[in-house]
Amino acid sequence: MFKKNIRINLTLKFLIWTGAVLATTLGILFSVLVQLQEELIRKQVANEATVIFKQIVLTRQWIADHGGVFVEKLPWVKSDGTGDEMADATGRKFIKKTPATVTKDLSQYAREKGLYWFHLTSLKLTNPENAPDAFERRSLTDFEEKAATERSKIETIGNARYFRYAAPLYVEPACLHCHDRQGYIVGDVRGAISITIPMEDTFTQLKKNRVTMFLVGFITTAFLLSSLYLMMMRMVISPVHRLKASIKAFAEGVHSPENAIRTGDELEDLGNSFSDMAQSLTKYHTTLEERIANAVRDLEETNRKLTVANEQLTEMNRKKSDFVAKASHELRTPLTSIKGAMDYISVRLQSIALAADGTSDAASPSRLADLLTFFDIIKKNAERLIRMVNDLLDLERIEQGKAELHFTEVDMSLLIREVVAGFTSSAVTRNISVRVETPDNLPAIADGDRLRQVLINLLSNSLKYSPDGSDVLVRAVDKGGRVVVTVTDRGPGIPLEEQERIFDRFYTKSDKTGTGLGLAISKGIIEAHHGTIGVVSDGLEGSSFFFMLPLFNGGQE
Repeated sequence: MFKKNIRINLTLKFLIWTGAVLATTLGILFSVLVQLQEELIRKQVANEATVIFKQIVLTRQWIADHGGVFVEKLPWVKSDGTGDEMADATGRKFIKKTPATVTKDLSQYAREKGLYWFHLTSLKLTNPENAPDAFERRSLTDFEEKAATERSKIETIGNARYFRYAAPLYVEPACLHCHDRQGYIVGDVRGAISITIPMEDTFTQLKKNRVTMFLVGFITTAFLLSSLYLMMMRMVISPVHRLKASIKAFAEGVHSPENAIRTGDELEDLGNSFSDMAQSLTKYHTTLEERIANAVRDLEETNRKLTVANEQLTEMNRKKSDFVAKASHELRTPLTSIKGAMDYISVRLQSIALAADGTSDAASPSRLADLLTFFDIIKKNAERLIRMVNDLLDLERIEQGKAELHFTEVDMSLLIREVVAGFTSSAVTRNISVRVETPDNLPAIADGDRLRQVLINLLSNSLKYSPDGSDVLVRAVDKGGRVVVTVTDRGPGIPLEEQERIFDRFYTKSDKTGTGLGLAISKGIIEAHHGTIGVVSDGLEGSSFFFMLPLFNGGQE
């Protein structure tokens, strides 16, 4: 009884889900078929309306080309108001009909036959009977605005549905005979013809078709469900029960060959796969633990790298802030001096102007000498600003690798002596001895002007920080195919934590003036020569700035 309940429940689930899928599928299919059928019928009716419209237009054009048509004046035939009448030899009378009246008569005739009817309408009425309804008015507006060349819709009139179609009538040369007073020209939209075709019988037939299709779908679904139920019982349910009995017997340690599955398909393989599945699961769990451990290690490494990157980003932000602050300070100092000098000159110029009027004696030679002094201040500070901007541009080009280096053979010994000679006057003033130790000839392939700039920066810094009466040593040697130049002074020394930052932009000692760009530019020049630059100091007294670069192949390595 327990097995029977399980079988019935599983069967019911299968039938419910299968029935739902079949019903949904057939419902969608039949809905699509119904929509396609309705669309096909709509297109057929639209084509029929188009043919009727073309036939009406052709008839109107033929009548217009022939100046009208005469019909027998029967009792029910009304005159169109033109007054044109004629009689044949037998005495029968005929009256002349225009295209508009013929259109109206044909529409009335077709409507009486129950086929369709059509209506000639316009926004510029000559006959009140041709006034447009809502559909026709919207169509005429679209035609005149060239928003459409035809319009159609299914509309309910009374309790019945009709297919409405409208297309424009264009002014032909023959139409001008009757409508030239309305200001029309050939090609204008004169009006429109709307065609109304009854659709109620068609929709009634469509409804019957839907009922038929529903019955066919219901019968098809029932047949398919019955067939699938029998197939499932034979191919699935019965083998599953045998497999269940076999698994239970194996669990109790009882081998029952009569319960083995002999279907020759996947169900037969299922019973033989349980033991292999257990081994595979054990191996999978072991592998999964190893993968988790590896993922944890990778995550820790990623976190470490992110921490390092965050620290580097923080340091870059700090350097950026330092750069902006120092650049602002360095630019503000000469600008302040220039502004103060210009304010003083402005006041003095006003005094000179008063002196020219004889109201003051401010134009004395001593006052003019003061003006020259302040002009000299402006000039020196402007030159300082220019040098600072040039240094910044120079440093930017060097760091971006856009600096142009002109490599030639340079005698480093001669270059060093020339640079030292340029500082003789300032060194003597402070009683500083500058000694040079270098071979007589130390050739290298390099940019001589750029290396001169480096030597000037290093020697200028050494003299600036050296105490009066001390000595500075400039030494150059050939060390293993590389030239090493060292500038040693007896200054206050550079702490170890500052020895890396000293080559940064705008880095200066707080008690000394300067732009703080010289060492940064020097570093960029030496690195552009594929060399290295650095400083050695115990942080207490004295510093040795040095740079190394290839002796014979310079920046051409």
